[in-house]
Amino acid sequence: MGHFSKIAAFMLAIFCLAVSMEVGTARAAEVGLAGIFGSKALLVIDGAPPRSMAVGQEYGGVKLLSVTESGAQVEMNGRRVALRVGQNAKGEAELREGGETVTLISDGSGHFRTSGMINGRSVTFLVDTGASVIGLGMSEARRLGIRLENAQTVGVSTANGVTQALKVTLDTVKVGGITLRNVEAAVGPDMPVTLLGMSFLNRTNMLREGDKLILKRRF
Repeated sequence: MGHFSKIAAFMLAIFCLAVSMEVGTARAAEVGLAGIFGSKALLVIDGAPPRSMAVGQEYGGVKLLSVTESGAQVEMNGRRVALRVGQNAKGEAELREGGETVTLISDGSGHFRTSGMINGRSVTFLVDTGASVIGLGMSEARRLGIRLENAQTVGVSTANGVTQALKVTLDTVKVGGITLRNVEAAVGPDMPVTLLGMSFLNRTNMLREGDKLILKRRF
């Protein structure tokens, strides 16, 4: 092999090594859950066209861990992230860069509780990704000065079955540095805490990291 042929072969080997290293260390900046089809999830990774993935499959730094009827759990850059259909999550570096962000710490039972505000008054929230809207008891709603005269009556599912609740729109909901306006809520039977449901959480990117839950406002 001639001198120039040896140089060309060496450069090709270096190029292949660099490509393999890049593929092996792929890191996703953002992943979204576009839909659930049986046991597969339709994931959008870094803005690429939706990709159907089965549990255990990995692509672009994202591995699908589990699928349920309403969501999926993925491993993103070594961290586990829970997604509901229509929700996106950003990588840790992107999530921490600027914007309105709050970090919650789980309690001994694995739940995330935090103080916050509704319409400028203090409340205690319990994060509940299974609740479609913010849920609060009747006494708490009265304490917060929420007007219920013209509220629509709706049926909501609870652990004890279906019960009646009043559908309202909250002027402002604040958790840490995140303040959202016009957030849907349901007022029902009294309960010890106010549920921070998906009408708030869907407007954030969520990243679960051990005993931490990082929320960053999206809109």
